[in-house]
Amino acid sequence: MFGEFKKFLMRGNVVDLAVGIIIGSAFGKIVTSFVSDILMPPIGLLLGKVNFSNLFINLSDTSYPSVAAAKEAGAATINYGIFLSSIIDFVIVASAIFLLVRQVNRLNRKPEAVVTTKECPFCMSQIALGATRCPQCTSKLD
Repeated sequence: MFGEFKKFLMRGNVVDLAVGIIIGSAFGKIVTSFVSDILMPPIGLLLGKVNFSNLFINLSDTSYPSVAAAKEAGAATINYGIFLSSIIDFVIVASAIFLLVRQVNRLNRKPEAVVTTKECPFCMSQIALGATRCPQCTSKLD
């Protein structure tokens, strides 16, 4: 059983998948940092100095100045600012993956096969495209 498991792990597809997951995870962290640290602050500034990470709906009776303070007190909150940042993260990652897959598919396209033969209408054998007579049945071709 161990030998079979080792054989499964060493197959190319499994190793490629593992590498893809690790790189994807690192890419996700980069995109999350980009969105929260670089993209959202200017957008918040343009929208009137809004800090998206502090946008929340408090479901308790007590007022809290920030999400961190509400979490520390154990209050129930709906953190829609963090959710918006996560949506932007997803859109960026999904767009990057879409563009990557699209380019890979373009590179992997197989060229269309060049037709070099045709079928004889009389004996149905394959003959050269430019032939004027069938070599099998000797019929004259148009």
